[in-house]
Amino acid sequence: MSRSAVSRTFTDGASVSEETRRKVIEAAEALGYHVNHLARQLRERSNIVCLIVSDLTTPVRAAMVDHLTRKLQAAGKITVVLNTESDEANVNQALKLTLHYRADATVVLSGTPSTALVRTALANGQQVILINRDDRLEGCDNVGLDNATAAREALFLLRRAGCARIGILTSAARTPSLVEREQRFVEAAKREGLSVLTVEAEATSYRAGLEIAKRVFARSAPPDGVFCVTDLLALGFMDGARSDFGLRIPEDLCVIGFDNIEQASWEAYRLTTFEQPLEKIAGHVVALLTDLDKRADSGERPDLAGRGEAVFEPVAVWRRSVRPHSGQ
Repeated sequence: MSRSAVSRTFTDGASVSEETRRKVIEAAEALGYHVNHLARQLRERSNIVCLIVSDLTTPVRAAMVDHLTRKLQAAGKITVVLNTESDEANVNQALKLTLHYRADATVVLSGTPSTALVRTALANGQQVILINRDDRLEGCDNVGLDNATAAREALFLLRRAGCARIGILTSAARTPSLVEREQRFVEAAKREGLSVLTVEAEATSYRAGLEIAKRVFARSAPPDGVFCVTDLLALGFMDGARSDFGLRIPEDLCVIGFDNIEQASWEAYRLTTFEQPLEKIAGHVVALLTDLDKRADSGERPDLAGRGEAVFEPVAVWRRSVRPHSGQ
């Protein structure tokens, strides 16, 4: 077989006779030959998308990666997952790796890579997509959640249930999305003339929620309605309130979470929460990436300047951890 015949056979849309194609495929199968796409694409777009993610074992983060990788693979993308710690230096190192891999795009699900490093990624022709970040870096696509609407609805549900002492449970992780949920909830309460007890757990985990319950309910006049910035915190908080203090949920204590992880629906919890529309977010990210490919294939110069921000609304999921209304 000539080199050109083999190349045309394995190039989509290239002109090659059916007889030649058949011979090339038979020879490739006999020899165990596979096209080296990385070598082929050294002079083209690599088709590689890097996901920078921390806390990969948490249910909501794992679910987001699952949705993204499945949709990216279906779109013909090669996905590289870089599992990092949440500190800036670690995330910066991961972002540098995406340049070594000649990635076309980087999706940052966590951490705070420096503005200069993001600029470097953009200067190297990368498309950068930031998910759930509070900053708006020029040149990047931003994807976020409408935390303000969720916070207002959480406050409404607790007030409708007759809760007189309202609190919010947040985390020392202080990621942008967690901070925004806390701030929006406190702001909504202030607009209604209410004060909110803010409690900060050491981490964003079930164990941290369990431990913080011991501190909260050991004090005088503890809250009787709490909005937790994640479901994991909420589940631990519920178990701590019940096992250590004998509180009944929702009769004595109403609890609302955020994320709608699988465990939130378990019979032991039946947690009222807000669901992140992960499939829609993943679909939007893939659409941003494939739109760039279409414009490049058509001969149009790809525009990496970013197209602003897409905001998705969390969906309220009503369960048994909040009373339907006061007195019931």
